[in-house]
Amino acid sequence: MTYNYSDIDSDELEFVPIGELSEIPNGERIFVDIDGHSIVIFNISGKLFAIADLCSHDDGPLGDGEMESEYQITCPRHGARFDIRSGESKSLPAIIDIPAYSVRVIDGQVEVGIPKVTE
Repeated sequence: MTYNYSDIDSDELEFVPIGELSEIPNGERIFVDIDGHSIVIFNISGKLFAIADLCSHDDGPLGDGEMESEYQITCPRHGARFDIRSGESKSLPAIIDIPAYSVRVIDGQVEVGIPKVTE
């Protein structure tokens, strides 16, 4: 089961700083690993989006795929498409959504929201 972490209340997230906004120019993407979560962050027209760098079809890397439209990325291995805003699967062979993460900018610092671990 996957989650759209970008829809979770910010009180339930731990925001982790990953770098300066200037390090992600418009139209570019960066890859980060946060507590075992491989994540790709996109800057599309000045808006930041973060998804798991993982195709749900075969667990292969997704972040190096081509952008099919402003908000859809195509897996470089088998062509599954995902919406980078929500992680929603948009085409076969993938049928399962992937995680999407909250992203915010505080004083020029980009932060990604990861669900807090509850004990």
